[in-house]
Amino acid sequence: MIAVRVGCAPDDRIGRLPLQSLRTYCGRGLGSDVRTLWTLGKLRDAMSEKPVTETWVAPLRPLVTKDTPAYLIHIYPVGATMGTRYALRDKPLLIGRDFDCDVCIPDHSVSRRHARLDVTPEGVFVSDLGSTNGTFVNDVPVRSPTRLADGDYLRVGNSIFRFLGGGNVEAEYHEEIYRLTIIDALTQAHNRRALAEFLDRELVRSERHRRPVTLILLDIDHFKSVNDQFGHLAGDFALRELVQLIRSVVRREDLLARYGGEEFAIVLVETGLPEAAKVAERIRQLIEEHVFRCGDAEFRLTASLGLAATPGGEELTTTEMIQRADKKLYHAKQAGRNRVEF
Repeated sequence: MIAVRVGCAPDDRIGRLPLQSLRTYCGRGLGSDVRTLWTLGKLRDAMSEKPVTETWVAPLRPLVTKDTPAYLIHIYPVGATMGTRYALRDKPLLIGRDFDCDVCIPDHSVSRRHARLDVTPEGVFVSDLGSTNGTFVNDVPVRSPTRLADGDYLRVGNSIFRFLGGGNVEAEYHEEIYRLTIIDALTQAHNRRALAEFLDRELVRSERHRRPVTLILLDIDHFKSVNDQFGHLAGDFALRELVQLIRSVVRREDLLARYGGEEFAIVLVETGLPEAAKVAERIRQLIEEHVFRCGDAEFRLTASLGLAATPGGEELTTTEMIQRADKKLYHAKQAGRNRVEF
């Protein structure tokens, strides 16, 4: 049985496909091939630019049964394995560097036999197998068998997985694939693509309604020394914790995005330059005063920030706005770092 909807293109989520693509949808087993999902997403975007008159088919998701497995989704690092899902059934799932592991991660941050997932009547439990770099659930070290909840993040060495064990894992999987197109998997901040779309939208609104908007570019000072001295795991941890610090300052209607390796962008909507400068200074102080800890490593960081703002009513492109903020960030670095320039 299928549901038919006529007259308009699909919404912003993968899930409704044109009739001619239904064969691809069903034949490839949507969810098992990230490249297929990406292609279908591009097709969706292209066709949603104008109204359509053909019939659109929304496949009904299958009913969930007790035999429906939970899944582990590989979301970081970016590469060929991103989006790969591993079904969790009765057999334990072994994660490690050895080729005979169920989930083989050829990375030296991962031990030969790093962690194991066991499916029990009480739920799915993860155990660390005495690994060198540890196993973490939502950044909390696994000291004993730990039950996974739907949506939990599992970190094994430098790799991050997401556990999906809700009622409809197929729908959750499709949602996770969509998230990977707009969210940076390591820090859970928005990515550069999401930043460009959001800033472009806010600049148009600023020009039309004469509302101020400010862009902050933030770069961590001498971040390479953290990776060199403490290792990339500590560097990754610092990036995630820094994002949490920034989130404690910015509002829900604003946007925080990872712009580059250790560079972040913050869009403050309906915020003029004087107010934004105060926000930027609060962020700078938070970072300077915070002690970052990862295992036995303990270190401090500082950041340089550059601001660009428009009072509204100004015709300004996303590229121009970013260039203005980047110029101020450069001045902050040239002036000695650990400062705000606007």
